[in-house]
Amino acid sequence: MGQPTNLYFTLLPLLLCWGQGSNREAERSSCNRCDLRLSCNCSRGGFTRVPMVTGRALTLDLSFNNITVVTGDDLTGHVPLRALSLHGNRLAAIDPSAFDSLWSLEELDLSDNQLTAINHGWFSRLGALQQLNLLNNPYSSIGSAPVFQGLVRLRRLAFGGPALKELKRAALSGVTQLEELTVKANNLTRYEAGALAYVWPLGRVSLSLHGPFLTNTALASAVLGDVSYPETQITLEDLHLKRNESVQPFRETAKRRIRYIGFRNLSISDEAVIDLLVALDGVPLTSIFVDGVTLTGEGRWEPASWTDHKSIDEFFIRNVVVLDVFKFVSFLQLGFLLRYPRKVSVIKAEVFLMPCATSSLLMSLQYLDLSDNKLTDLTLTESLCDGKGMMKDLRVLNVSGNALKSLSTVSRLVAKLSKLTHLDISRNAYSSMPRGCSWPSTLRYLNISRAKLITITPCLPTTLEVLDLSDNNLKGFSVALPALRELHLSGNKLLRLPQGDLFPNLQTLNIQSNTLNWFGRSDIQSYRRLQNLQVGQNKFVCSCDFVTFLQSGIKGVGGVQLTDGEESYVCDSPLYLQGEPVGQVHLSVVVCHQVLFVSVSCGVALFVGIVLCVLLWRLHALWYLRMTWAWLRAKHSSRRRQRLRDASEALLSFDAFVSYSERDAGWVETFLVPELEEPGETDEDSANPRAPRSLTLCLHKRDFLPGKWIVDNIMSAMERSRRTVFVLSENFVQSDWCRYELDFSHFWLFDGEAGGEPAILILLEPLSKDDIPKRFCKLRKLMSSTTYLEWPREEERRGEFWRSLRNALRGEEEEDE
Repeated sequence: MGQPTNLYFTLLPLLLCWGQGSNREAERSSCNRCDLRLSCNCSRGGFTRVPMVTGRALTLDLSFNNITVVTGDDLTGHVPLRALSLHGNRLAAIDPSAFDSLWSLEELDLSDNQLTAINHGWFSRLGALQQLNLLNNPYSSIGSAPVFQGLVRLRRLAFGGPALKELKRAALSGVTQLEELTVKANNLTRYEAGALAYVWPLGRVSLSLHGPFLTNTALASAVLGDVSYPETQITLEDLHLKRNESVQPFRETAKRRIRYIGFRNLSISDEAVIDLLVALDGVPLTSIFVDGVTLTGEGRWEPASWTDHKSIDEFFIRNVVVLDVFKFVSFLQLGFLLRYPRKVSVIKAEVFLMPCATSSLLMSLQYLDLSDNKLTDLTLTESLCDGKGMMKDLRVLNVSGNALKSLSTVSRLVAKLSKLTHLDISRNAYSSMPRGCSWPSTLRYLNISRAKLITITPCLPTTLEVLDLSDNNLKGFSVALPALRELHLSGNKLLRLPQGDLFPNLQTLNIQSNTLNWFGRSDIQSYRRLQNLQVGQNKFVCSCDFVTFLQSGIKGVGGVQLTDGEESYVCDSPLYLQGEPVGQVHLSVVVCHQVLFVSVSCGVALFVGIVLCVLLWRLHALWYLRMTWAWLRAKHSSRRRQRLRDASEALLSFDAFVSYSERDAGWVETFLVPELEEPGETDEDSANPRAPRSLTLCLHKRDFLPGKWIVDNIMSAMERSRRTVFVLSENFVQSDWCRYELDFSHFWLFDGEAGGEPAILILLEPLSKDDIPKRFCKLRKLMSSTTYLEWPREEERRGEFWRSLRNALRGEEEEDE
């Protein structure tokens, strides 16, 4: 008993662990938000654990959830994964083997979590990793162990945060080269020299060193010294430069002969500006980038006018705030800086005027960007020296996003800029265009997008190669521009493509988001050299011609390609196709070829009708229908007559109803009627005490009521007659009257309701059943099954004929006797 008991206690923990694992697996949620490109967007899904997704996923976005831990099994089976984002969660623990199966991972984002330490085991198997983001986690030190030792393909690295206090010498050990390095170390207090010096080449470096620049300039100098190389672009963030001490770290960069330096979120005093210019004196600095700067002084920087900054080629400043703008002096004192740059950008700086005296200092200027400021037509006139062409080398001018209103003013001011090729005057308040304008003959690019233009006039320069008129209120375009290669007209109200003959050299046309309903082969063929066409996001009417053309026809129109993707072409009408991609629409033949379909249908219907009519004629169907209708009416009249007839009225009034042709009336009146209604006394009959009595016959000529429907007369006569006698002859079967009127009697007589009395057939001449029309099917049948009487040509045989006829007519009475 001991052994089983021990085995039980041995297996129990294993069973419990297996059960717990199964429960954990069952608790995991799943995420099915994956597109056709195997990109799974599980962001903001409220997940507390890594959800289950397809093992074929290439990118997985788990940002902004509530995930606190990543276990060793959460990502098992995701070998194809290329990008994984866990940004903005509450990650506090990651199993050392959590990423071991992600051999193909190239991007990993663990920023903005609760990781208190960086474990080198996380990255030991990520040999393909190229981008790693560890920003804003509460770890305080990096470098105790070679964390990035195996990441030989790493090209972008970001680490640090408010909690980072220490960078040790082995911080980047194993990283050989980087395209971009970002270090957030505003509160750094300890830095071992050389901690960031392992990496070369180093493309761009972004450093946040607010605290060290204020309190520990030696530390800041050591950090700058380790990352400063002539070809490395250095950007410093969150700096507050007040006096000479805070500028000292830049002397270390000056020794390294840096060429690119930038600032973000910079606050600087006049003293610091002067000290910075002195510290960088003679340095071959070519580019200065400032994004977000607060000037706390008055702009009195003339003490640094003796410094040498002739190498500065580009000066970029954006989002400028001057604390005391009314005390700020003119930029005229900065002539020692302004005469050298070839590219100047002053964006979102509340600039409303640049005096002509200042513009005249920009002698080397080729690129000027004054976008998103407060320039007006009047102040721009002053800034460009009233069109005198002072900036003779200017090639690119951008004054977009200002308060300009007059196109004629702008054209006049730039007319003498003899080297101007690019002009951007977009996002201004232009509402009209003059008939004529003067432009420099060198102008090739013009951007007047996002204005309020309604019409286009010949004011546009004919030298243009690129024209952007997007997001205006244009309803047409009819100006010839022979040199134009690109035309952008998206966001207007155009109803059709502009005429291609106006632009013989056009290669790219963008006319998205207009009011186009369709376009066709002829529209595109009018463009001689068109290659790239973008017409999506319009209100297309999905007609057969348009759908067919877009699905196949456009491929055969020269080398034109739709470069904005099939998903941009969506049906707006008809209503049942609204929202459907044009490429997936399938229209039926009935919709696409209505004329042909109607013609063929009518032809087929006509043919079927003719065939049916012939068939009905051959089968005598119309005769049967006519007879059926007549019979139904006659039956209805018969019932009505029976209801009205007195009970005392005798039903039978005639011995026989005689049906014959008008052409046989002579025989009936000469032979039949006298013989039956007025029988003569023969020798044989005189010896017979039972002499033949006379018979009463019903003849249509004599006994039918005038003014009454012929069929009612026939039905009444047949009802009141004991027998029916048919006088058959060639005349009978060919008579129109018989075929229409008396044929009804055949139909009624042989339908089984004639009282059981067979008809008596008299053949005046030899006549076989094949001579009877096929529609008289029952009559033909009767001739095959019933004995009929033939009118003899010999006189001596006629007595026997009359005796047989009388016996047939009086057969019922004789049987009673």
